[in-house]
Amino acid sequence: MFRYLLMALVCVLTTSCTKEEVLSAITEPGDTTVIKLNYNKTSPLRNPLNGWVMYAARGATDSYWDSEYYVPELGKKVKAQDYTAACYIRTSWANLNPSDGVYTWNDPNSQLGKLIMGAEKRGIPIAFRIVVDGRDQGLNTPQFVFDAGAQFYLENPTYPTWKTPYPQDPIFRQYYTKFIEAFGKRFNDPARTSFIDGYGLGKWGEAHNVIYAPPGTLTAAETEVVKEEVMDWVTGLYARCFTRIPLAINYHRVVGHPTSWGSLNPNTERLLTKAINKGYCLRQDAFGMTDYYSNWERQFAKTWNNKRPILMEGGWITTGTHRYWIDPSGKYREGHPEDVRLGEFDASAEAKVNMMDFRVGEINSWFEKTFSLVQRFVSEGGYRLYPDQVSVPRVVKKGTQTTITHRWRNMGWGYCPNNLPQWNYKYKVAFALLDVRNNVKKLYVDSNSEPSNWLKDNPVSYNFKTVIDAPPGKYTWAVAIVDTSEENEPGIKLAVNNETTRSGWVKLAELQVQ
Repeated sequence: MFRYLLMALVCVLTTSCTKEEVLSAITEPGDTTVIKLNYNKTSPLRNPLNGWVMYAARGATDSYWDSEYYVPELGKKVKAQDYTAACYIRTSWANLNPSDGVYTWNDPNSQLGKLIMGAEKRGIPIAFRIVVDGRDQGLNTPQFVFDAGAQFYLENPTYPTWKTPYPQDPIFRQYYTKFIEAFGKRFNDPARTSFIDGYGLGKWGEAHNVIYAPPGTLTAAETEVVKEEVMDWVTGLYARCFTRIPLAINYHRVVGHPTSWGSLNPNTERLLTKAINKGYCLRQDAFGMTDYYSNWERQFAKTWNNKRPILMEGGWITTGTHRYWIDPSGKYREGHPEDVRLGEFDASAEAKVNMMDFRVGEINSWFEKTFSLVQRFVSEGGYRLYPDQVSVPRVVKKGTQTTITHRWRNMGWGYCPNNLPQWNYKYKVAFALLDVRNNVKKLYVDSNSEPSNWLKDNPVSYNFKTVIDAPPGKYTWAVAIVDTSEENEPGIKLAVNNETTRSGWVKLAELQVQ
């Protein structure tokens, strides 16, 4: 009360402010509510570019979504989709574009169309990798492209349809550009798409053993020139067509090179950095393979920690294809896929990945043998955001300025990649005034809040000053991380147990506007 009297005395002496202005200039401790929110450590949160990823096989049907897996620790079966933040489809250009101008995603009766609709119905965004190389999988590039005159490499004449186009060929580029433009028109939508592998060349689309000419045709210097030109072209094409969706590129020692493996190519880091500067995330398909995912890959990941998100895929197939027990680490026992799962998890923790994989064929072992690791990634991996303390006024006069103090924590080892060019810092903290029906009557966005700066064990606080312009009445304060590109709708689920509205606003405390 003494502070009120002091301010009033100053105003009387200066005759520069009114009684109304005195009352609006000060917020007494008794007029503030401090809320300490209850952290939720265990619930899976379906957030953008974060969490577990289901893999859909090319022949997957809609029933794939309803598959259940027995968890001994729980004594019951669970659905993987309940732990999943995205569905990854690794498919061929030919499958998506069987004839010129025809795209299977437009056909609701096609296998792919049903799969996409199944994901969308469940609120699970899709991710894609499109493969064009035909050496191991058959005709991955549509036949009409070769009929038009695109040049190609045929590794084994025994399989005459297993053609691999040269990516610098002008006819290949003509049709591939047309396809990616149509692909972007359909999937450049954050509501339906999680991320896109934006390279797709080489064996399995993994950016190694890329064929530019028959073996022995190009010199080493010529190879480096064409490799860079092709990478610039293909990453530029994807970046132009996917302006709102995160893109990914594999990081390994021989990216874009016409070899399957070997020592570090001197241009690798420079080429990867060029792609990253276009907004590309990092992806690796050999986590747990300690020969292929080795010292260079581990150090490269550290270089980009908290600057670009890292997406993980396990390398060893433990269901009969690979002899995983010969891994140089010596940690994997034959007949024990759980050893590989642990190796993948440990490598993912070191790399601070945002996403881990439930691969087709491997998913059983995650739930049946290593469910504790599934839960650990939910609790510890990626980003997991919440405000541990918020201070809001409980009584204000309409039209006056007030200060909201809020502190945020990230409990995950990854980070919220709000700094991606495709996201352009669109996620911001906002406070809403809700009516009795939980409708937002007023909304205040703290433009200084920046989720990409919230790192594990490093809480960040803000003092947000705003003018309360709501009509007199009783309201409830609420907080959310909103998507400013989508009319300030809540865009990231918070890791809290506090009461939350259906639209995603976390309720805080009551406010009386006078």
